[in-house]
Amino acid sequence: TTFQGINGAIFALLALDSGNYEVPVNSDAGIQATRDMYIDYILDRELESGGWSLTGDEADVDITAMALQALASYYPQHENVKGSVDRALGWLSAQQSDSGDFVAWGAPSAESTAQVVIALCSLSIDPRTDTRFVKNGKSALDGLMQYQVDGGMFRHTLDGEADVMATEQAALALIALERLDAKANRL
Repeated sequence: TTFQGINGAIFALLALDSGNYEVPVNSDAGIQATRDMYIDYILDRELESGGWSLTGDEADVDITAMALQALASYYPQHENVKGSVDRALGWLSAQQSDSGDFVAWGAPSAESTAQVVIALCSLSIDPRTDTRFVKNGKSALDGLMQYQVDGGMFRHTLDGEADVMATEQAALALIALERLDAKANRL
């Protein structure tokens, strides 16, 4: 699962926790992975800045937010997870623009902002009101909503056209917020 790097561990942990699934056992090899192995894999790749990266040594918003989503079930009861999550929240807060959105790969985007909103909701942090994620009077949700176009879809960049991937990720963020408000299980 980790052949592709941190992305594999993040999504394996998210998948296992989505239904509280048992870790599969291969009859020839035994247990091939555990939740603790995935958690350790993610934590071991935390960068000095407090975030994570898909590749390289510069933290990026998307992978950091996705790592937080994967670790949310283990926060705050696991002290090592708590420390990493708290550092990542501080790093993410510093990456937020004055208009409330987030920059990844050199440009602000709906998808990066959506991933942060999902991560915050996963951690029971309200992206509309938490002061760490309100800049210049604009919340992370305000940052996301500025990408919505007439008809309800979202665009990848502020000057772009309606985009299916941006719309999909924004919809997931709005569902995560709805679940946070309803005190339902996280997305």
